[in-house]
Amino acid sequence: MIRTVLAMAVAAVGVTVAIAQSNPVQQRKALMKTNGEQERIVIDMVQAKRPFDLEDAKKALATFAEAGEKALALFPDGSKDGDTAALPAVWENKADFTARFAKLASDSKAAIGAINDLDSLKVQLTEVRQNCIGCHRTYRKRTS
Repeated sequence: MIRTVLAMAVAAVGVTVAIAQSNPVQQRKALMKTNGEQERIVIDMVQAKRPFDLEDAKKALATFAEAGEKALALFPDGSKDGDTAALPAVWENKADFTARFAKLASDSKAAIGAINDLDSLKVQLTEVRQNCIGCHRTYRKRTS
């Protein structure tokens, strides 16, 4: 079951990244957009705006795990400029930035195995989202 969920997430992320194949800024924006869409699904579950669905929750977490594994490659040195929200700190603190993506992947994978109902999703999602929030606070330009 987890393999199916992971395969679906890999396919979704793969398609999204393939759309913007030639531009790492576009690629990472597409990857983060996919993360945001999956995050919305699980947040809606937690807020009772959508029924809890274990498969959908695991799919979202698998998407986050895949993003944690793939995203670092989308921040090469030549992608500092242009239409990007990435702060220079990404390239100045590469070790920390890399560690944050590794932790996102690891925590998301662990969460997949730890959820079995809405209450466990709430706990795991809170932990996983701390990775996103911390990284965005440190490495992403604020948009008002």
